[in-house]
Amino acid sequence: MVAKIGTVAFRGIDVLDIDVEVQLASGLPAFTIVGLPDKAVAESKERVRAALHGLGLSLPAKRLTVNLAPADVNKEGSHYDLPIALGLLTAMEVLPSDALEGYLALGELGLDGSLRSVTGALPAAMRAQSRDFGLICPFDVGAEAAWAGDLPILAPRHLLQLINHIKGVQVLTRPVAALPEQKGAAPRDLGEVKGQESAKRALEIAAAGGHNLLMLGPPGSGKSMLASCLPGLLPPLSPAEALETSIIHSLAGTLPEGGLLCARPYRDPHHSASQPALIGGGTRARPGEISLAHNGVLFLDELPEFPRATLESLRQPLETGETLVARVNYHVTYPARFQLVAAMNPCRCGYFGVADQECTKAPRCAEEYQSRLSGPLLDRIDLQVDVPPISIEELQRAEPSEPSAVVAARVMAARFLQKQRFDRLGAPPSMRCNADAQGAILDSLSEMSPSAKALLSQAADRLKLSARSWFRTLRVARTIADLSGGEAEPLQTPHITEALSYRRLRLTDL
Repeated sequence: MVAKIGTVAFRGIDVLDIDVEVQLASGLPAFTIVGLPDKAVAESKERVRAALHGLGLSLPAKRLTVNLAPADVNKEGSHYDLPIALGLLTAMEVLPSDALEGYLALGELGLDGSLRSVTGALPAAMRAQSRDFGLICPFDVGAEAAWAGDLPILAPRHLLQLINHIKGVQVLTRPVAALPEQKGAAPRDLGEVKGQESAKRALEIAAAGGHNLLMLGPPGSGKSMLASCLPGLLPPLSPAEALETSIIHSLAGTLPEGGLLCARPYRDPHHSASQPALIGGGTRARPGEISLAHNGVLFLDELPEFPRATLESLRQPLETGETLVARVNYHVTYPARFQLVAAMNPCRCGYFGVADQECTKAPRCAEEYQSRLSGPLLDRIDLQVDVPPISIEELQRAEPSEPSAVVAARVMAARFLQKQRFDRLGAPPSMRCNADAQGAILDSLSEMSPSAKALLSQAADRLKLSARSWFRTLRVARTIADLSGGEAEPLQTPHITEALSYRRLRLTDL
């Protein structure tokens, strides 16, 4: 007899259909799994054997073959335990042959038959929904799967509960999709930042238009504090963005209990992070920090301390909004539309440009330190702002600044203008803010007054701006205009002037 049950495999954010075929045949007793299984899948037979023994069942003295089809796709992960066990139970006639038709199953088995959580429940449930199937998954990820839609979901804690449900002895209720409790520290309030008005202005522009930001200043000037305020200025995730982001975190196993991200991601990896950790990769091509920051913020503190190759690998994702992880057997693409916020000291000692605190090697030390950042990378950072040191006297007499709620309201109004503009121009859904504008849409929002056009042309000639810098300057200028409420007006000279003030060809010019 051959029993069959469906499950899934993951290739990036793509979900592949997998059929688990189980055959009991005459011959010497054996338990074989074929179909390119990895080590975790090959070990499934021992977990399945122990789980069935815990239920009082033993494998028949026959030749048992499990085929994971299609056979030319690599099978990775422990979520194949449950479909293999269900296929065995069906082949052994413990379960009716048609009981599992119309269901996809995934889950890891404990030796006592308990079901443990696995990654990828949300995209698996979405795949089941698209096929008009139901889903069988562990209880711990049931709430996550419930966000996929109104599909039948069975989420038992134990394999015995599932068997009893199928036989009509027990009823499993459908899990409820509830928002998880907010964990982690809340974003810092911008009102806590003393002084640094120019940096706070740049932060507001970055939030309003989704622009990349680089802050340069000595230690203790408030760069990290400013970066931590950015999530509090950004608009909340839209339903589509929340789903996109949650899928990535589901595959990475970082989705909170409850099953959906309700806040924009904020990732701040240490400067010792490797290239695969930042970009994505490893033996299983897992998503990296830039993908986990999708629709959110990636903060890179001490930017020049990151390995040069790691920083250069950011260039393509910053342009395309996705990252390609290439392996010998397959290529995996992950979304990576993040907002880069970086901070750095002006030199290795950190005090270049600060009177009485410069080292004896200045300015040579600053030039060598800042040369770790390539021109093409800096060209992709729209806003480059100086964050000077604040004296104790200035801190003591500094007036309270605007709280995040006030600035966030202006950011929300600017984002609303952008959405209206994009809807009117027929922009694709991927364009959600000025930083995403491309092609004809960018031409439409780049209309300038004659004086502003003359100024930008003169600046481009004098500063030797690249084509990329030209268009990025226009995007920033449009965001500045949106913050002032000038959505329907062409860009004016003050908008261009302020946008150019944030673009420097050399950091030593700051």
